Amino acid sequence: MINLVLVRHGQSVWNRDRRLTGWSDVPLSDRGRAEARAVGLMLAGEEYQFDVAFTSCLERAEETLSIVLESLEKQDIPIHRSWRLNERHYGAMQGMSRPEAAREFGLKQLLAWQSGYGERPPPVPLTDQRHPRNDPRYAGLPQEVLPATESLRDTLERVLPFWQETVLPEIRSGRRVLLVAHKTSVRALRKHLEGISDEDIARLTVHTGEPIAYRLDTEGRALWHRSLNPSGRLKRWTQAALGKWIQTSSRRSYR
Repeated sequence: MINLVLVRHGQSVWNRDRRLTGWSDVPLSDRGRAEARAVGLMLAGEEYQFDVAFTSCLERAEETLSIVLESLEKQDIPIHRSWRLNERHYGAMQGMSRPEAAREFGLKQLLAWQSGYGERPPPVPLTDQRHPRNDPRYAGLPQEVLPATESLRDTLERVLPFWQETVLPEIRSGRRVLLVAHKTSVRALRKHLEGISDEDIARLTVHTGEPIAYRLDTEGRALWHRSLNPSGRLKRWTQAALGKWIQTSSRRSYR
């Protein structure tokens, strides 16, 4: 009786290039599309059913959800998008490669910002194009809610109202929920749902294209959960989907 599946989006082009993406809007890589297709095919093979879906305002999550729903033949279910499910804003590190950020701030500090709970990277100025105030998609939001930088704690505080006011009521009403988001927003939700401590959250890794299934009670507490990627099964699905895509693309190029 699974009533929630969380999925981190497939690999993006900036994941591939080891760049800190945050609120920057970038597409999936070819591998990311294969990962999304593998998730959809695996969920379909296990006969998972969904009544409603949620995702962020960022292309890589939206595209992942679209591919998963296509594989499930469930494109007609309601989809809700929210900036509150966006990735964490990485402040002044956003757009840097990890080696660049390590040289600029030091490897120890970079790792603390990436994995820790309460530390924030340096903010971007209000005039910086990386600040969400300068993105027309967020023009209708109060400017004070748009971050110049965020910690994992900040991300949880942003995600939690949307979870409690919008997502959890769907689960309480008996609907089965598919939620596709990002590394940090998924980590934040997992911290809340699984009761992970501030210290232990630093050791939690969420891989691209990794689905986690839950059975929640009416209060939103996890009665049961597990990753749906045991023993590399999802990796094999991804490799098969990527190989099929490469084969199809080669035929099109030849023609």
